[in-house]
Amino acid sequence: MIPFPRISPEIFTVDIFGWELSLRWYALAYLVGLLIGWRIIVALMRRPRLWGGGAPMRPEQVEELLTWVIVGVVLGGRLGFVLFYQPAYYLANPSQIPVIWQGGMSFHGGFLGVVIAAWWFCRRHGIAPMRLADALSVATPIGLGLGRVANFINAELWGRPTDAPWGVIFPGVEAQTCPGITGPCARHPSQLYEAGLEGVLLAIALFLLVRAGGLRRPGQALGLFLAGYGLSRFVVEFFRQADAHFITPDNPLGHVLGGPVWGVTMGQLLSLPMVLIGLAFLIRARMRPPVAQTVA
Repeated sequence: MIPFPRISPEIFTVDIFGWELSLRWYALAYLVGLLIGWRIIVALMRRPRLWGGGAPMRPEQVEELLTWVIVGVVLGGRLGFVLFYQPAYYLANPSQIPVIWQGGMSFHGGFLGVVIAAWWFCRRHGIAPMRLADALSVATPIGLGLGRVANFINAELWGRPTDAPWGVIFPGVEAQTCPGITGPCARHPSQLYEAGLEGVLLAIALFLLVRAGGLRRPGQALGLFLAGYGLSRFVVEFFRQADAHFITPDNPLGHVLGGPVWGVTMGQLLSLPMVLIGLAFLIRARMRPPVAQTVA
């Protein structure tokens, strides 16, 4: 067992006229991830040869795109959590929906929010949606990885109980309530599994795809991102503790479809379509010829 490191979720707190304002690791992860993603897209737009001779948008336009991506992430992530995970609670307590600083964001909802925001941006500026989707796909994994590390620091979204030597003793009554286990309960650090798969491994795969000329096939990077994220999340769900409102004495693994032993969790149910759609984009992109390289 590995004791949970003593890292405060808050980086610092300041008191302003009786109001305490805190900068949390989770918020910093969002900010840094968005800024890194912004710079990655700018760098891609400054390299027209990667696209076959013409980038889909000007580097100066990326700043406006960032604004709409932030709106899509926040609104989509929160509404996705409300609708996918706790609709009954928020229907009874609608005033709690905007209280995002207490936690509760869904990647799948945030993804849909970014899709809508990017589509609107493309329509407004006459940009090819598929090419912008490829750029966003390349820029996203680093932010995902940082967010999962922040989940670990927050001691949230931990995994199922384990006797593996790398099991972590997360603090808190809920984390230490493990049926059939006496003494400290170690759990899979599933947040770090996700950081490695959705963040590091997927970022490397997309970087290698770009190096190999993958952006010359519209939709290929998008397909790899969708399939890669969906498969990573599906696998990690076998080690991740399901949300408490899905767990019952008759359904200890929190499956939303199937039986108490064999079934799928909500995270797996939402990830399966991503895998299938991603594979479809990959096949479609590979069946079409790449954009001809323009000679300067």
